Amino acid sequence: MIQSQDKSKPVIKVENLTKSFGDTEVLRGVNLEVYPGETMVIMGGSGCGKSTLLRHMIGSITPDSGAVTMFGRDICSLPMRELDEIRKRFGVLFQSGALLNSLTVGENVALPLKEHRDLDAATIDIIVRIKLNLVSMRHAIDRMPSEISGGMKKRAGLARAIALDPEVLFYDEPSAGLDPVTSTQIDQLMMDLSGKLGVTTLVVTHEMDSAFRIADRMCMLDGGVILKVGPRTEFEAIRDGEPTGDETTDLIRQFLRGDAAGPLTRRQVGVEFETDILQAGER
Repeated sequence: MIQSQDKSKPVIKVENLTKSFGDTEVLRGVNLEVYPGETMVIMGGSGCGKSTLLRHMIGSITPDSGAVTMFGRDICSLPMRELDEIRKRFGVLFQSGALLNSLTVGENVALPLKEHRDLDAATIDIIVRIKLNLVSMRHAIDRMPSEISGGMKKRAGLARAIALDPEVLFYDEPSAGLDPVTSTQIDQLMMDLSGKLGVTTLVVTHEMDSAFRIADRMCMLDGGVILKVGPRTEFEAIRDGEPTGDETTDLIRQFLRGDAAGPLTRRQVGVEFETDILQAGER
């Protein structure tokens, strides 16, 4: 069961998070709060650090410095046994659905129940059917992952993610690789589950149509730094407004609109080209 939560206190709190891989600084002092019951969308271009931030939030990697607090516990410093207990309170839908190919759809959904709940087989079977019904996949309970489409795999992965009645759901690029209709269906499913289950939802994506459909609040990452966090309406105003002359605002506007020209383009083309020419002259 989802526990009653103080809506004024964040479920997840990221403080001064930094992470480097070799000489590449991926996260540079990230701060973010996610509150009970809301849908937070983290967006940004490829390589901006959004997936790395998600991996910190689910405890799969540790930061160089800073903290990630979930349910009032700093998960970066917890012993593995205590971290595993925290993980039982959230679910994750990975890009591909991450189903085990050797198990049927039903067996995939049953797996966390068998691993983490002391339940008899009949009870597990009932729960599996309930979870699959929530994502309109009960008819596929006996199918193998190789026998279903990409969108169905994501639905099945979502059924598995909610098997333990999580308080938080993480989605990593839920629309990736899907056609527009299936993408919209997944978005609607995410919103339905958020309403029915009352979960806190965090979505990492660069699909803007999806982001504006599902978000309560949005967070824009660029170069490992958060440029802006705010309600969806504030991002809509930037997207639909005129250029302001402010570099950061206009960069966000270009990304939200998918414009070919703007601060992002100038930075990617201008700096890299000039550097390349200078380096060629020195050789």
